[in-house]
Amino acid sequence: MRSQCLITFFTGRKKNIEHWIGHENFELIHHDIVNPIYIEVDEIYHLASPASPPHYMFNPVKTLKTNTMGTINVLGLAKRVHAKVLFASTSEVYGDPEQHPQDEEYWGHVNPIGPRACYDEGKRVAETLCYSFAKQDHVEVRVARIFNTYGPRMHMSDGRVVSNFILQSLQNEPITIYGAGNQTRSFQYVSDLVDGLLALMNSNYSLPVNIGNPEEHTILSFAEIIRNLIGTSSKIVMLPKMEDDPQRRKPNITRALTYIGWQPKVGMLDGLNRTIEYFKAELSHAKRKESFNVYGHSASKKSLDQDLAKFSDIKRHNTL
Repeated sequence: MRSQCLITFFTGRKKNIEHWIGHENFELIHHDIVNPIYIEVDEIYHLASPASPPHYMFNPVKTLKTNTMGTINVLGLAKRVHAKVLFASTSEVYGDPEQHPQDEEYWGHVNPIGPRACYDEGKRVAETLCYSFAKQDHVEVRVARIFNTYGPRMHMSDGRVVSNFILQSLQNEPITIYGAGNQTRSFQYVSDLVDGLLALMNSNYSLPVNIGNPEEHTILSFAEIIRNLIGTSSKIVMLPKMEDDPQRRKPNITRALTYIGWQPKVGMLDGLNRTIEYFKAELSHAKRKESFNVYGHSASKKSLDQDLAKFSDIKRHNTL
């Protein structure tokens, strides 16, 4: 099977896919899906869009364009070549939910003009586009509502809870929590997500499916778990809560179990230990070489200082 990877490197790094470069069945294409593309494919995994709040808030109009114009272009391509499309949606379509846990029948509770709206509403419109193309043009679609995911190859300046807490703990810095820390999240390991996406694409089920781990933890307890695993003396610091931060997040995965035969397999402690080892290696490399790879190029000492400053700024926005 031949794979073509379209990427802009806005949040990704060539380092994450360098082991595939040169493979006879892999082609890397530098392309922004906001612009149409004409290629021949059988299946499309539409994963485009920044997913971390600091990243999608950095350019909200661009985030909206990626999820609307980009999705139209992806679906238009699928229509032309009769390809099947899997759209990577998000638990953010549920907003700050009034139903708990969240199943796929829940319509959500979203602020359409808040700071998270560019992502939340962008994904909601993209889902509508998927099903409009399915009804009007008979495009075969799959929609995965992805819950919080973590694991190796996360960027050091990703700005989300797992990467922030691990890096703060490894550097013996204060662990920053926004609000009282009683808001909850459910975290799944990246390999479980990949298995879920493959299972959904290969299924005959076309309605939205939650892909997430229903094991729920408060942000405070999650910070304590990571601190204990690393064995750091980092203090936990409470800061003012962020606007529109969802207070509870837990997927109902009955539909995934029933229709695509999927459920998460990697336990939280196992997944966290793997991720901690990855970030230890990343930090060690950064300190040893006084540089690290940001977007596929070597950074100087000055660049390293700038990137670490960027991380310090982004980690202040660790809501999901």
